[in-house]
Amino acid sequence: MTGKGFLKSGHTPSLFSAFLYFDVSFMLWVLLGPLAVVIGNQFHLDAAQKANLVALPTLGGSLLRLVLGWMTDSIGPKKTGQIGMLVSMIPLIWGWQFADSVNQLYFVALLLGVAGASFAAALPLASRWYPPQYQGLAMGIAGAGNSGTIFATLFANRIAEYYGGWHAVFGIALIPLALTFLVFTLLAKDSPNQPVPQTLTDYGRVLKERDAWLFCVFYSVTFGGFVGMSSYLTIFFNTQYGLSPVKAADFTTLCVIAGSFFRPVGGWLADRFGGVRMLAILYTCVAAMMAGISTLPGLSVTTAMLFVAMMSLGMGNGAVFQLVPQRFQKEIGIMTGVVGAAGGLGGYFLPKILGNLKLLTGSFTWGFLILSGIAVCALVILYVVQGKWKNTWIGEGGRVKTAQVKINV
Repeated sequence: MTGKGFLKSGHTPSLFSAFLYFDVSFMLWVLLGPLAVVIGNQFHLDAAQKANLVALPTLGGSLLRLVLGWMTDSIGPKKTGQIGMLVSMIPLIWGWQFADSVNQLYFVALLLGVAGASFAAALPLASRWYPPQYQGLAMGIAGAGNSGTIFATLFANRIAEYYGGWHAVFGIALIPLALTFLVFTLLAKDSPNQPVPQTLTDYGRVLKERDAWLFCVFYSVTFGGFVGMSSYLTIFFNTQYGLSPVKAADFTTLCVIAGSFFRPVGGWLADRFGGVRMLAILYTCVAAMMAGISTLPGLSVTTAMLFVAMMSLGMGNGAVFQLVPQRFQKEIGIMTGVVGAAGGLGGYFLPKILGNLKLLTGSFTWGFLILSGIAVCALVILYVVQGKWKNTWIGEGGRVKTAQVKINV
């Protein structure tokens, strides 16, 4: 009955279009992660330069997330998605035909951020068609597009190896993007229920709230950790364990699968046991795993710990967004954009930490220890604020105390 009700309540072609657009865009966003090993070998990049290459797309995605969010409010998610895909073709064409220096690849990397900002259009396209009782399911289906990361780590280096270089990967990536653009254009449709566009004043009011900044911190650790690790792990496996580009990317795929598919589990468990409780457990797991990885054990042990860490980060993403709508019921659209941008910034700094400290110290140990420390800091902050939260807006099981919610608008 639930399935039939869900299918009748919204617009299935738009939901599928949103998922497909998000899936292909996420694949493009992290494309340089696995390719960084191949490119690094050609241009003899050091650890910091490789980190820059994989970090810039996440920086671009973070900054452009707010731009695409504004466009979605102004011209609608369909037109915004179409423009986003057309602009995403530029770095692919440039990487395929023209890029022959590190500086040009930095430009390509930054512009790939347009693909990373895709959820600013994809998620509203899906969610605006569905009533409140189906919002979680609709957002979950559209958000499952983060599994596009798997296609990048699984196929990018294989294509580069088979076709004689990384340039071909950018050219071949144009094919699924073009097909997605066609499907999206034909099937996607804006919901007639479009919200009033948000203004800069609206953003300013939300950012005056301390809790808004706290959620940005928490999401920068979980989502930033997931995206940053997804982009950097191929470099890590190749550098630390001497794996070939293809094998290093395969090991990355195993870890990415954990983060991608356990996100909805994190949201479900947060509904059941409370978002704060789940985040506390997950931050503890991340801190422990990162500390263990810092000892640089054997490949199998490291992979197992990274699997648990990525699973925890993915579940943490779901747990954070179990809490955000409770605290900011009326401002959820704005908060999704602000918190999402903060997550991208976290993904930018993680490769920089690992790459720069590897270059400075000659080891990954200190980088993973700092990542462990960041998770511990997030855990401490969570424990400090949870008391006030439980006295104001969190009730039993982490559910909102509707009578006590205080929202400044």
